[in-house]
Amino acid sequence: MSVVIIIPARHASTRYPGKPLVELRGATGEGQSLIRRSWEAARAVQGTDRVIVATDDERIRDHVEGFGAEVAMTSTSARNGTERCAEAVARLGLSPEIVVNLQGDAPLTPAWFVEELVAGLRADPGADVATPVLRCSGAMRSELIADRVAGRVGGTTAVFGHDRRALYFSKEVIPYAAADFGPGDPTPVYHHVGVYAYRPEALAEYPTWDEGRLEALEGLEQLRFLERGRRILCVEVEARGREFWELNNPSDVAKLEAMMQRMGIA
Repeated sequence: MSVVIIIPARHASTRYPGKPLVELRGATGEGQSLIRRSWEAARAVQGTDRVIVATDDERIRDHVEGFGAEVAMTSTSARNGTERCAEAVARLGLSPEIVVNLQGDAPLTPAWFVEELVAGLRADPGADVATPVLRCSGAMRSELIADRVAGRVGGTTAVFGHDRRALYFSKEVIPYAAADFGPGDPTPVYHHVGVYAYRPEALAEYPTWDEGRLEALEGLEQLRFLERGRRILCVEVEARGREFWELNNPSDVAKLEAMMQRMGIA
């Protein structure tokens, strides 16, 4: 087995309870749940062997099995999606080359984001984890800043060194830039896309560590790897005209639906 995609999903979200079952309407007016749209996005990725939804909730399990997806039931003790992925791999006895965590709140993730992520990790034997980053236009940067001004927890940003190794991730918009940017201008801000590719050894070790101080402050699970000295490779991906956003808050439903309308996603 080479590459397995796991979609962690929980019903008891702090900011948005029941989020995986929220319905999103596409360009045709057809409604599908967030978790189904995320599963469909995962199935579009080339070069994968298996797509599994990992959950601790029977409502999600029943819904997912209803549209034909494979489900792995996990415990309620998983503190985040990475721990849930690690538990699913262990419970199913999987031995893949790479495990991909496609978070269930990012149904607009293009297949090539994941394909390039896997290729990046394979090409860099020194990296333990890889994750995609998308360079923000002036318009996207403004949206991220607007969320923070309004007190909403929006997208995450990433900063990395010349070797593409991650230096930090934050829910604040970093790095700070005093310059003004037009809507279409490239900016120094990179939007972190909520997908991870792990080497199985690093994933298995993750739940054995205590929650990190920075991880707890930011509410970002990937910071535990950095706090433990593990190397995260940031793989820059191109949007290729596609719009991208995650469903973090109830207000994001209308935003995602508008994007699907514009892109013609059914």
